[in-house]
Amino acid sequence: MTDPVIATVVSVNLSPRKTMRKTRGTTGTLILDRGFESDAHAGDWHRQVSLLAQESIDTMVAKGLTVGPGDFAENITTQGIDLLALPVGSVIHIGDSVVLEISQIGKVCHTKCAIYYQAGDCVMPREGLFAVVRQAGDVSVGDTIEVVSLGDGTCDRTPAEAIAEFEAEKAAEAAEVAAKVALAAAKGVACAPSSARTRTEG
Repeated sequence: MTDPVIATVVSVNLSPRKTMRKTRGTTGTLILDRGFESDAHAGDWHRQVSLLAQESIDTMVAKGLTVGPGDFAENITTQGIDLLALPVGSVIHIGDSVVLEISQIGKVCHTKCAIYYQAGDCVMPREGLFAVVRQAGDVSVGDTIEVVSLGDGTCDRTPAEAIAEFEAEKAAEAAEVAAKVALAAAKGVACAPSSARTRTEG
């Protein structure tokens, strides 16, 4: 019988400014309803802390990028937990004392980052999570992560306009993908030999 996978913190990453990669570290202090001490994303808003799975970073490594924890500007790099299975409002416990509430899944990127232009893709907008600090404390590499409760899709710190913007962006992306699929299918029919088209149409 295999041992159950234990969710843990792989890295704690901070930066003095936004729109830059965060510096990988081993520990950080979370301030109640603010975020990490000395981190640019801390503040009185709903995206105080960001989380991204090491498994998501590994997908970018598989595409040929030399990237690691902090390169996608996430505060906490996790391992062994399915972050995307956590609805907004879910509560997680980290280490001895920290409690976070998930406030947003993914984000809208108004300007494409350097990672996107290098790989043609970026996982943070789709697979990154954001949270608010419900109980302060220190977060360190190796800390265990426990899901306390699953949310109902709402968080009192998340403004309605942020949800609407993200939903609109997802709908636009889905429409773009559908259009590309339809175009590819149309080209396939147009390029098919006439005998094949006749059999298909018949």
